[in-house]
Amino acid sequence: MPGKEKVSAQGKAIRLFVASSNQSKLDEFRALAANAEGVTSLDLHSLPRFGELPPFEESATTFAENAAGKALHYSRFSALPVMADDSGLVVDALDGAPGVLSARYAGPNASSADKIAKLLDEMRSSGSSDRRARFVCVIVVAASGRAIAIFSDAVEGTILESPQGAGGFGYDPVFQFGAAGKSFAQISAVEKNRVSHRGKAFRKLVDFLASSPVL
Repeated sequence: MPGKEKVSAQGKAIRLFVASSNQSKLDEFRALAANAEGVTSLDLHSLPRFGELPPFEESATTFAENAAGKALHYSRFSALPVMADDSGLVVDALDGAPGVLSARYAGPNASSADKIAKLLDEMRSSGSSDRRARFVCVIVVAASGRAIAIFSDAVEGTILESPQGAGGFGYDPVFQFGAAGKSFAQISAVEKNRVSHRGKAFRKLVDFLASSPVL
């Protein structure tokens, strides 16, 4: 297993493991890392043998608790710092649902289409005309069972009445970002990373890594 590496304000190369099996999410983080400013390089890898490690049960009621618990749990199996995130969709008319259950909203093995279908059905059943929603992301970095930093951000939008666009993943086709007037699935990956909850939270992480020793 690779040895620990110091991260400093002088711009040394930074390597982090990502505690996730979601390839689309990892791809987004890598795209963000490729354009990170203030660091020489930011190299992200999926945590080795992630699927073979004892799983972490994301049973908390907040994004922050789930992200922190996940980062702390998986950092105990790594010699490098581990970053974990918990993110999801919060819909006002549904009292904050799907929230922390966003990934499991329609069942543990449901597809994105299944989750979107359930969301739209719940919106219709609510009888509410309020379609305000936000994506929330919390990122936590931990090493050897110790939390190092936590970052969070959100992006406001509305829920469309039907999916629009073929890009993105998850709930992107029904989440309309107000300033763009388009769904997250209709804008380019570059534009989405610029305005998204995950992009904004990740840039806070990069700013921290560029200016502060982590280990």
